[in-house]
Parts: sequence; structure tokens; C-alpha cells
Amino acid sequence: MTPEEIHAEIRRLDRLSKLLDARFRVLGIRFGWDGIASLIPGVGDAATLLPGAWLIWRAHKLGVPTAVILRMAANSGLDFVGGSIPVLGTIFDVAFKSNLRNMALLRQHLETGRRS
Repeated sequence: MTPEEIHAEIRRLDRLSKLLDARFRVLGIRFGWDGIASLIPGVGDAATLLPGAWLIWRAHKLGVPTAVILRMAANSGLDFVGGSIPVLGTIFDVAFKSNLRNMALLRQHLETGRRS
């Protein structure tokens, strides 16, 4: 991938992570479709796991090392399990923001890789 293609991919993934974790703001609290979907027991968390998995897959395609991919998968897995708890899971989803965490890991890897 060219640097321009990588930047375009990062922008797309960033938009996705913000859509899932920080699209809306109410009373100073940011949340996204992941938090909203978690209101639907079982189905909501499963539905938002798919775009999160896609983000991880794209990170893999960008050359992110296995150790970072495993951390990203752990974030998504924790979000899925924690978000599955009725009522408390929605609060967890709004607070944990696994997709934004995963984007931070991706950016950290890309910045470190460029300096090397």
C-alpha cells in the first residue's frame, strides 16, 4: 500500500470507530452505536462485534504485528462479554469504547513503525 492509501484506510477506520463509540453526545457523555445497540440484549452486542472485527482484520492487512492484533481482539472480546450483561453492559459499552482503543493501538503501531 502507498502512504496515501494507508492514510485513506486510517481515515475510514477512524470514522468507523467514532461511529461505533463516540458518534453522539448527551450531557457531556459520548457514545456511539455500540452503546445504543447494547440495549438490545444479545443481538446488539453481536451486531457491533462484526464492524469491530473488520477493524481488526484491516489492521492485520496493514501489517500490524500479531501481539497488537491479539490486544485488539482482547479489547473487542471484553467489550462483547462486558456489554452482554443486561443494563450494566450498556454502561460498560459506553465507558469502555473498544473500537477507539483499537484505533489508538493501530495508530501507535503505525507511528512507531514509521520512525524505525
